[in-house]
Amino acid sequence: MLKKFGLVGALVGIVLSAGFGVSVKADAIEDGSRQFIQVMADQAIQSLRADGLAQAERVKRFRVLFNDNFAVKSIGKFVLGRYWRKANDDEKKEYLSLFEDLMVISYVDRFGSYAGNALKLKNARTENKTTVTVFSEIKRPGGAKPIHIDWRVGTNGTIYKVLDVVVEGASMSSTMRSDFGSIIRQKNGKVSGLIDELKKKNRSLQAEMQNQ
Repeated sequence: MLKKFGLVGALVGIVLSAGFGVSVKADAIEDGSRQFIQVMADQAIQSLRADGLAQAERVKRFRVLFNDNFAVKSIGKFVLGRYWRKANDDEKKEYLSLFEDLMVISYVDRFGSYAGNALKLKNARTENKTTVTVFSEIKRPGGAKPIHIDWRVGTNGTIYKVLDVVVEGASMSSTMRSDFGSIIRQKNGKVSGLIDELKKKNRSLQAEMQNQ
């Protein structure tokens, strides 16, 4: 069975597979990355937290937000790891579709709730010429300790995409990579075994959502 993933929906310590060749100043991409994360959080609040919004519409809106702001294919490839090269073209296509469904269904509610809980952006740090980490925290009521969230952002100075989300030091992508690898090993090294488990997990999550 797939393990229950971390707090935030979606995501991954990788460099975009296409790569970026544009050189931009560190302070410029740091400011741009912070603005990108802030705008994404604002969009989540506006689109996912509207009163009376049907769950099916929330899922639809989050799918758009997820695909617009996250490097979905690159994340999915990273999570599959070395097994990506072993998968055939049909398996890759089906896996990426199921991976997107899993992320969207798993995190639509948590991401909307999370975005509305006083996200405070802090500093940003350039990791290399295409990658920036944006540090943030979520304030919690009652004087509870804030939750620290690090956003790994890939950029060429114009386009920005989330590559990973690290919650209290735990990378979502690394957790999923470990889980997926464990499942594949249990299925005799076959990606088709993971695909079957993802289908089961998605059906279970959809049933839970319908019963809410």
